Amino acid sequence: MADSAETVKKTVETATAQVKASAEKAQVQAEKMQAAGAQAFREAADKSVAGLTELNAEGKKNLEAVVASAAAAQKGVEAISAQTVAYGKKSWEDGVAAAQSLAQARSVQEALELQTNWAKSAAESYLAEVTRMTDMFTASVKDSFKPINERVTASVEKFQAAR
Repeated sequence: MADSAETVKKTVETATAQVKASAEKAQVQAEKMQAAGAQAFREAADKSVAGLTELNAEGKKNLEAVVASAAAAQKGVEAISAQTVAYGKKSWEDGVAAAQSLAQARSVQEALELQTNWAKSAAESYLAEVTRMTDMFTASVKDSFKPINERVTASVEKFQAAR
């Protein structure tokens, strides 16, 4: 019996040593996995923070473009409004002057000539003003959309580069 007790004791000691070795290996593996998981989490968090920072910077640039666009539009509206007021004033003054000239006409023939000249001049002035206002409006729209177009172009180039 002493031999079988000794055999059992050695078997138990060997099994215990194997279990301890397996447990130590499992613990080392668990620590490695935990470290790898923590590293992956840190990398993902860093990428997320970097992405949010970049997104914030892009949002700021977009907002600046919208503000610049609104400022350009406001400037254009102010210029068009000033031009409209100036043209209205000049047109009114020309009409009053034409009416005074007509009132001083000495004959029907002279009145018709004055009226014809005034109508021709008024029509030419109106067409010139329409052309000028169209040019001003076109320039205003172009200036208003320029900052936004630049941001869109930059964003498209950035996305294409990221492919």
